[in-house]
Amino acid sequence: QWQLVESGGGLVQPGGSLRLSCAASGFTLNYAAIGWFRQAPGKEREGVSCISSSGGSTNYADSVKGRFTISRDNAKNTVYLQMNSLKPEDTASYYCAADNYIGSYCRLLSVAMDYWGKGTLVTVSS
Repeated sequence: QWQLVESGGGLVQPGGSLRLSCAASGFTLNYAAIGWFRQAPGKEREGVSCISSSGGSTNYADSVKGRFTISRDNAKNTVYLQMNSLKPEDTASYYCAADNYIGSYCRLLSVAMDYWGKGTLVTVSS
C-alpha cells in the first residue's frame, strides 16, 4: 500500500525558511512523480511544485518560483520542499502526492495524483 507522510511544517516569521519532507512507504519514489500542493482556509487547493520520477524535471507555481526548491533523495525515499523567503500568503496546509507515472516530466495537477498524504500545516506570521 502506497503511503505518504509529510513533516516539517510549523510557525515561521515572514522572510523565514522551512523544509518540508514527504516520506514514502510501500513503494519506491523511482516509480512516481511527486507533487506538493497547498490549501489555505477558504481557498481551493493549488499546485506548488512537482518533480519527475527521474528527478530530472521540476515544475513550480509562479507564486513560489525563485523561493521554493523541490528535490528528492531516492536513497531515503523522500522528497523535500525547501521554502525560503516565506510570506504570509504561503500559510496553508501542504500536501504531497504521488502520480503513478514514470517519465521525464511531472504534472502539477491534482487530478493526476493517485495517492495523497494527510498534510502538514505551515503558518507564516509575525
